[in-house]
Amino acid sequence: MKTIFLVALSTLVLGGCDYWQQKDPPLAGVRVSVLQHERSLSADLEIAGTQIVLPAPTTNLAWPQSGGYANHAMHHIQVGNSLKQVWSVDIGAGASSEERLGGEPVIAGGLIYTIDSNSEVNAYDEKTGKSKWRVALAPKDDDDGHISGGLAYSDGRLFITTGFAQVIALQAATGKELWRVTLDAPLRAAPSTRGGRVFAVTLNNKLFALNSQTGEELWTHAGLPETASILGGASPAIDRGVVVVPYTSGQLVALRVDTGRLIWEESLASVRRTDVISTLADIRGRPVIDRNRVIAMSHGGQIVSIDLRTGRRIWVRDIGGLESPWVAGDYIFALTNDAEVICISRDDGRVYWVQALPRFEDPDDSSGPIVWTGPILVSDRLIVAGSNGKALAVSPYTGEVLGAINMPDRVSIPPIVANGSVYFLADDARLVAYR
Repeated sequence: MKTIFLVALSTLVLGGCDYWQQKDPPLAGVRVSVLQHERSLSADLEIAGTQIVLPAPTTNLAWPQSGGYANHAMHHIQVGNSLKQVWSVDIGAGASSEERLGGEPVIAGGLIYTIDSNSEVNAYDEKTGKSKWRVALAPKDDDDGHISGGLAYSDGRLFITTGFAQVIALQAATGKELWRVTLDAPLRAAPSTRGGRVFAVTLNNKLFALNSQTGEELWTHAGLPETASILGGASPAIDRGVVVVPYTSGQLVALRVDTGRLIWEESLASVRRTDVISTLADIRGRPVIDRNRVIAMSHGGQIVSIDLRTGRRIWVRDIGGLESPWVAGDYIFALTNDAEVICISRDDGRVYWVQALPRFEDPDDSSGPIVWTGPILVSDRLIVAGSNGKALAVSPYTGEVLGAINMPDRVSIPPIVANGSVYFLADDARLVAYR
């Protein structure tokens, strides 16, 4: 029987070879992977076309941390109807093949603060772009390339996380160093701060809670280790005495701000994984705490709504992305792994509309993949920016692309907004203000 089986198997294999070696000309057209579009989204039929009603836009006076405020819930921000460039400055060293820019700029007290790829921090006048002070933070004996984490402002102090495993506090008005502590691993996510505490996540998935006045370590929490992750990191979200920490393992952990006691823990790793990259469950987008709910999305393929106090999942959708979701009223806007802007219901996660963005700079031969960042919601426009050097305005009501402007270079950091102005930081280290 074994011999018969082997003979039959050989016949099938040889027959298959004859079939695939036929000389017939191939079919015309571009070949596209089936798996690449297997999870393409579409609007839920029962709510598609439903009128979307957003809360009225309001002016925010500051953008003191990565994601805006400590809870990352910025809602609908007011800016002018016609934005024009008013100034631009070179903040220092830009992104390269070995280094990248750190976190997004922050704005407070009339100043906008930036950090370049060499960990040099700059302060500029928010209205004019005039330089106020500049401080180089990298150790003198540090010759290796590193990727900084980012910035956060609170109570007249500027906190910086760095790729050389340090958290540094500066006097925000002058740049004078107040304290510097060294942790056990580099940091690639911007810090978060609230209530006299600074929260910083290291590359080995460990959260440090530090005293904002002295840098003293108050408590720590260790997440699951992850051998591989996507470049960059996500800042914790803080609200109502709870800090919600995203780890590169796909863990989402809620802890008491004062003690570090575990409240609940969830995993945003998807069970549907079709390739090597999708096995990275990394939560690189910042979680959002909005009205007692936590909204978070992982690269691994899940977006969830979780009760802040109990950890109970309210809903989950198999949608993945690298950027932070944006919550406004009863709606959530997000960028997916498939370069789509989506609008989903905050109540149950159903999809109102899906807008595909350009995926390649040269669509004819599918070369030059475009990486998009955002969105932010300003005066009835969603703004996204891309590695193709363009920023797009998208209607939050229909998903229609309303217009585009050219950036100085590719953009990999989401834009920020304060006092009616929108700021973009391009990879060539040029900071541009629109008002």
